[in-house]
Amino acid sequence: MDVKYAQADANYERVTQLVEMAVAAKTDVIVLPEMWNVGYALDKLDVLADKGGIRTKAFLADLARRFHVNIVGGSVATAKESSYYNTSYVFNRDGEICSEYDKVHLFGLMHEDKWITAGTKQNKFALDGILAAGVICYDIRFPEWERTLMSEGAEILFVSAQWPVERIEQWEVMLRARAIENQAFVVAVNRIGEGPAGEHFSGHSLVIDPLGNLLLRVPDDKEGCFNVDLNLASIEKIRGEIPVFSDRKTNLYH
Repeated sequence: MDVKYAQADANYERVTQLVEMAVAAKTDVIVLPEMWNVGYALDKLDVLADKGGIRTKAFLADLARRFHVNIVGGSVATAKESSYYNTSYVFNRDGEICSEYDKVHLFGLMHEDKWITAGTKQNKFALDGILAAGVICYDIRFPEWERTLMSEGAEILFVSAQWPVERIEQWEVMLRARAIENQAFVVAVNRIGEGPAGEHFSGHSLVIDPLGNLLLRVPDDKEGCFNVDLNLASIEKIRGEIPVFSDRKTNLYH
């Protein structure tokens, strides 16, 4: 998605259009990018942040219920009490909220830590009975965070991001590593378009299998809906052959 800087109404409208496209393709789970409601308009959060996430929650719940589809809602800028957050919401097919996650690792290079408050909770949920976890952008640079999230049986790691093109090779390498390390599918959605300081976001969204193989690499700078099927039955075999979770020596890790 090409996120329009500081243009909430336009972005909500575009998400509606993209969801309708995805539903037409008989999608089970729809995944959105990071901060899709206003982009990184951090100095305008007093005006633009979704207060209590009320608008976004009602919006995503309606889409999920109306189209009977699961939505991993990327993230949006929210205002809660006297602080601002980078918040992700997940809704199931019945329009019920499954998780609310405030980004834990804030990216200083984009001054996120000066405007946004870090979250303090994990993001685990189930969709159609499948255990999953979710992180946001900079979170993927902390493999111990993903291992913590995935260590109780999660089979899919969802990643939403605004990851700039100059570090896009690192994006792919780290995501493939997170898939291999956790023997899980990784579904990673990155925005396209331009940021407020001239940053360029090329997308390069990816779906990766538990062996690190690419199932989907979206062409750079291309907006739209892209589908892939996940063979979740393969996870049991892969984890059985190399049981990295049961072989961990957690008493030695600090």
